[in-house]
This record gives sequence, C-alpha cells and structure tokens, in this order.
Amino acid sequence: MEYLEVWVLVISFVLLLIIGVPIAYSIGISGTLTLLVGIMPLPAFTTFSQRMATGLDSFALLAIPFFILAGQLMNQGGIAMRLIDFAKAIVGRLPGGLAFVNVIANMLFGSISGSAAASASAIGSFMTPKMVEEGYDKPFAAAVNITSATTGLVIPPSNILIVYSLASGGVSIAALFIAGYIPGILTGLLLMGVAAAYAYRKNYPVGEKTGLKTTIFRFFNAIPSLLLLIIVIGGILAGIFTATEASAIAVLYALILALIYGEVKIRNLPAILLKSVRVTSIVLLLVATSIGMSWAMSFANIPQNVSEGLLSLSTNVIVILLLINMILLFVGIFMDMTPAVLIFTPIFLPIVADLGVDPVHFGIMMVVNLTVGLCTPPVGSLLFIGCSVADLSIMKVIRPLIPFFIAMVVALMLITFIPALSLWLPGLLGY
Repeated sequence: MEYLEVWVLVISFVLLLIIGVPIAYSIGISGTLTLLVGIMPLPAFTTFSQRMATGLDSFALLAIPFFILAGQLMNQGGIAMRLIDFAKAIVGRLPGGLAFVNVIANMLFGSISGSAAASASAIGSFMTPKMVEEGYDKPFAAAVNITSATTGLVIPPSNILIVYSLASGGVSIAALFIAGYIPGILTGLLLMGVAAAYAYRKNYPVGEKTGLKTTIFRFFNAIPSLLLLIIVIGGILAGIFTATEASAIAVLYALILALIYGEVKIRNLPAILLKSVRVTSIVLLLVATSIGMSWAMSFANIPQNVSEGLLSLSTNVIVILLLINMILLFVGIFMDMTPAVLIFTPIFLPIVADLGVDPVHFGIMMVVNLTVGLCTPPVGSLLFIGCSVADLSIMKVIRPLIPFFIAMVVALMLITFIPALSLWLPGLLGY
C-alpha cells in the first residue's frame, strides 16, 4: 500500500504539471489523492483541509505579507534608483562596470525588499536598457540581471528563509538571517567575476569617472534606503523585536520613505495594497497546499523510505550532501522555491541532522540550491521576468546565462562543504 501511495503522489503531481495545472492546485490535488488511497474520502478531504488551515496558523508567517508589501512600496518608491546611483559611483569605472552595478544593485535592493522578483523587475527595467546604450549585449545584460537577483533570497530579510524556519520545525529566523550574509555576498562576488571576464573578453566600455563629491552625495542619498537593513536586522539582533514585528516596521519605514521621496502618493496605495494581496495570496496558497502534501507524504512514510534509500547508498556526509544537492537542483528546475522548501525540508533535514549537519547550514544550502532553479526553464520565474524586462526570447539569453549558472553552482558547492561560510557569523553573534 505504501508504494501505491508513492506512485499515486508522484504520477498525479507530474501529470497535473504537464497539462498546465497551476502548481498550488497540483500539489493540493495530488496530496489529496494520496490520502484517498489509504483512507475513506470524507476523512481524507477533512484531514487535508485541516492541515492546510493549521499550517497557516503561524505567527512567523505574518512576516511574509508584510515583507511583500514593503517590497512593493520599495519597488515604486524610488529606492531602486538611488541604490543604482550609489553602486555606479563605487564600481562604474571598472571593466564591465555596469554589470557590477547591476549585481550590486540587485544585492542591495533584493536584500532590502526580500523579493528576487521585485529586484529583477525594478533593477532590470533600468539597468538593461542602460547597459545596451553603453554598448553591452542585451542577452548578457539580461543574464546578469536574472542571476544576480537571486542573491536577495539569501541576504536577509528573506521570505524563503522564514518558510524554511516553519518547515524545519522552528530553526531560529534570526540565525538564518545572519547566516545568509556571507553566502549571499559570495554568490554576488562570483557572478561579478564572471561578468568581469566576459566584459574583458568582449572589450566592453568602462563608465565615466565619478568625482568624490558626487560619490559622497550618492552615498548620503542612499543612506535612508540602506538604513532599513540596519533597522530590521539590528532590531532583531538586539532583541528589540522579532522577525515578524520587524516586517511590520519595514512596511512603515518603506511607506514613510516612499512618501518623502514623492514617488508614491496616497492615491497609489490602494493599487499597491491590492498587488501585495494578490502576491501574498499566491504565496500562502502554495504554503498551505505544500504543508498538506507534506503531511500526506508523512502518512505514506515517504520521508522514512527516502532516508533509508539514501543511507543505504552511503553514510558519508559528503556523499549524502552531494546526492541531496543533485536532487534539489533537479527539483528546482520544475518546482517553485516555496513548495520545494516546504515539501523537501521534512524529508532531508532529519537525514543530514543525524549525520551532524547544522540545520542553519542546511537551510542556507537548500535555499542557495533552489535559487539556481529560478534561472532555468521551464519554471524559472526570474528567467521569465528578466527576459520580459529585456524584451528577449529565452533562447537568446541561455548562452550568456551558462557561465553565470556555473558560478552559482560553484558558490553552492563552497557553501555546502565549507559550513563556516554559513555558521561563522551566527556563532560570532551568539546564535
């Protein structure tokens, strides 16, 4: 019966995705069908519905709609433009300087907004035409924007790290936030290295020299935006407020800043709120159905079977982490990050925990791994956003994307097998 449930879950889920059913509905339907194999219809439907409802009954999840709203306010509040100007003043004169600006601006804006999609859209809509105007190839510009937008999912505050905390059974959000800094910056630096090599080979132009006065002006102009990171992370570390309360403070700060800059008017707020509600609804529906599927998988003993299967191959932690990375890289091609984290964390975390891997380290590894899938077809959301912003077909972007893709995998391997990259900073701060 157990194997029948496994086959029902896998086959129904794959078939639903193939015929184009939205992933949240695919997860919910396949999870329910799995329960129907083992129990009567009424208890199956009731149990799945209850698991969806109770899964959303979490105080930590309140941070997600607040950070989404803060990201929407920042996206329209003039913050992206000020961060781009600041980044350009720092690295604009280097070979491939505008590519560096794109990466740094995405790192800054992505970390402030907590949204890779918002970052790719906001930064890409300005930087892609600017790079083309300066003589860069448009596919290269799009590839830089697509891959560098992923760094905002690792550098805090990050909604996906909050989701991992929920799926893992309560790993400290503050520890996860702090752990994301070095891996996120490392990924950004590797992407900049690829951009520099590409720019040198193609002999791309360097930007105009920025005077000291202009650099200082742009720095002070960006300080109010950068202060959000200090307020949110500093407040959490100081114990002034929780990550959830920090998300609400981020909304208030972003709203005040957007109104001061004059980029957002009171009349714009209903549209911003409505867009935030739509995004939140999609994310939380994914969370609810994924939690329901996770319970159905536990009911079918799938995590235990996977654990036994992996450990039968090897008990070497290096081999197990490599296998898990390979599985997650494959999963990330076809599945969005939120359901992937919710479904596979309960399967893989107990395995690596028994082998001595720290849950914080594993969480960062898992998130970095799944960000790669955001840049690959057929489901990669950042790939579609980046191509849409650049007005390019996916096929034209794939070739320049490959070196950046390799850099992301190299970063993943370093983060996987050098735990100190994730754990040194939380340990230094007592987490």
